[in-house]
Amino acid sequence: MNSLANRTAYVCLLLCAISPLSLHRLSIAQDVSSDQANARDIYANKVGQTYHYAFGQNNISAPGNAAVEGNNFLQPGAFPDAAYCGHCHREAYHQWRESLHANSFRSPFYRTSVNILSRTKGIEYARHCDSCHNPIGIFAGALDSHATVDRSFDRDGLTCTTCHSIQRIDSKRGNGSYVLGVPSVLVDEHGSRISGQVPDAEILAHLDRHSKAVMQDIYRTPEFCGTCHKASLPPQLNDYKWIRAFTTYDEWQNSKFSNRSPLTFYTADFTTCQGCHMLRAPNALPEPGAKDGTFASHRWTAGNTAVPFYYGFDEQLEKTIAFLRSGNFLNVDIFGLRLGNSDKLIAPLGTVPFKLQGGEVVEALVVIQNKNIGHSLVPEVRDLYEAWVQFTASDATGKAIYSSGYLKPDGTLEPSAHSFTNRPVDVVGNFVDNHMVWAIHSVAYDNTIQSGSSALVRYRFSLPATVNGPISLKAQVNYRHLRQSYLNNIFGSGHPAYPVVEIASRTRILKIGANAPEEPMSDDNPDWMRWNNLGISYLDQLQYPDALNAFQQVTRLRPEYKDGYINLALTFIDWEKYNLAAEPLEKALALRPGDARALYYRAIVERRERNSDAEVADLEKVVTQYPECRDARRELGISYYQGHRPEQAIEQFKALQAIDPDDLAAHYNLAILYRRKGMRKQAEQEAAQYTMKRVDPGAPTYSLDYLRKHPEISNESVPWHLHTDMKSQTKDPGPGSQ
Repeated sequence: MNSLANRTAYVCLLLCAISPLSLHRLSIAQDVSSDQANARDIYANKVGQTYHYAFGQNNISAPGNAAVEGNNFLQPGAFPDAAYCGHCHREAYHQWRESLHANSFRSPFYRTSVNILSRTKGIEYARHCDSCHNPIGIFAGALDSHATVDRSFDRDGLTCTTCHSIQRIDSKRGNGSYVLGVPSVLVDEHGSRISGQVPDAEILAHLDRHSKAVMQDIYRTPEFCGTCHKASLPPQLNDYKWIRAFTTYDEWQNSKFSNRSPLTFYTADFTTCQGCHMLRAPNALPEPGAKDGTFASHRWTAGNTAVPFYYGFDEQLEKTIAFLRSGNFLNVDIFGLRLGNSDKLIAPLGTVPFKLQGGEVVEALVVIQNKNIGHSLVPEVRDLYEAWVQFTASDATGKAIYSSGYLKPDGTLEPSAHSFTNRPVDVVGNFVDNHMVWAIHSVAYDNTIQSGSSALVRYRFSLPATVNGPISLKAQVNYRHLRQSYLNNIFGSGHPAYPVVEIASRTRILKIGANAPEEPMSDDNPDWMRWNNLGISYLDQLQYPDALNAFQQVTRLRPEYKDGYINLALTFIDWEKYNLAAEPLEKALALRPGDARALYYRAIVERRERNSDAEVADLEKVVTQYPECRDARRELGISYYQGHRPEQAIEQFKALQAIDPDDLAAHYNLAILYRRKGMRKQAEQEAAQYTMKRVDPGAPTYSLDYLRKHPEISNESVPWHLHTDMKSQTKDPGPGSQ
């Protein structure tokens, strides 16, 4: 309270002191703005004379998507630096300085790969990356072989006046798809932006105009984050074809937290990116942007432990680790056991009695649920991040009987670990190291867990015949930013060990002899959800009979839960047993009439039954309830197309492109529909987009070449696989196994 009162009194004194002169000073500020506009023209003309527009005349940022009002270069001095803003916004500045945004360009983790790109292909190609990592460098024309600009701005990466100058966005395109206004901390009485720095006194005299200059409603939306947290690799970058890089925004848009799709396995309240990564907390330093004593975090805590560890930002590191360990993002469930050669599943573990004896072969089923993350685990540069399952079976003395997912003495992860990463490969089937994304032609595998989904990991080991004490099973999800081999590439092998964080874990004690049911722990899922997550993971692994059994257990334990029946129907649909899906869908609709998720899957069944009118009617209801559901728009467009209703089909596919401009079905069908309407130019454009964005038919060959070279990790590319150190393993039963 004292701090707030003192700050308020300080502001009042300044206002009183400057009030008679405010109009005069504002006039001076406007004159300065005019002078800076002239300075911009002079600077832009000079840079433009030698700037290499490698990817289209007057396109400053290509192959990135960043743009600026006036479509011309800006002198670096047009961006007031963070220290200028931090003079008043001390809390924001303190948090920002330690954040990943503030260090988005200068850190060695980014510079290693972008420098290779500049050396290999030319600095102009780095505009693709720096549209998000260093916008000032883009608009100053610094990413050019002729540039002589002072690059002291590199140290600030995404500074205050980059994000807070953005006027318009197009999150659907990503790669920095924003439009920056000329940086301004004040507008005049007409709302026109005054460029450059102005005296603190003028800001304090016109706080409303300061707010209009630096705040936009879009800043509070997920779409604002999506302008950079979505990326693709265009042909201009890789001389190959368009490839998706990461789609964090799309993953959120398809998650339960967006409330924009009915097809999620679970539901939740609407939550934005900012709702997780910019949580409000009491401010320790003076902060005019605080409300009621709290301030929206400008640390953007997430998963990056490497930057704060490298720079010694202890507070940022501590808060990042606490965020990762907060306990509600993942659920780890040692769900069940199979003993010996029996196919019987002892599950859910803890609720059923069983007997265990020494010398027995044990298979443990571990289910990892992405419970409350609004995107995948992990969401972006999966080739660099390391998230994996560490599983250990220990005897009563703590000696490991079996271990998987351990770190070797050199700090690298043992290759057979189950990791939530991917393996990008080049045209000759080699791993694309050092994040050289322009060399990627395929992905050998991708084991990420989508938001709301689950993964099943199997472990098989043999108990010693002489064991007589309890056996401890522990499964934990670990996370490291970044993988050891990449850190070695940057620093050599003698660098300090970077933090490994345990995000979630579960331990179960197995007795030799009789094991009775036990009370669940407070953070265990209820039994119906444990079965549901198992079914979801079986679906992902194409094990349809096992998925059916799991979902039947859900409906037995919770017969009023409509999604249990929908999940049964979804299993039948994926298994292409459409005729068996109708009954559980009707049960779901009886429990929840008009439920959009049930209607969507019923429409898929009705299409197979050639009941077109019912199919269209159900999909129209879904689109009415969820107008931003890309799946519903796509299927309704197909239904209209098949029903010879071209205008309505075009309308749906265009609406789909407004949600995701890269949707292949939209490109393909619009190319046909436009051609039939005689709209040749539009048809050619859509056909070209489809050809560029569809998966290269030869890409799987590159992946197979890589997997043949690396049998030690090829297991991870198989949906159903087993982790074991035993010589005798059960073969993959394949889809349809019991």
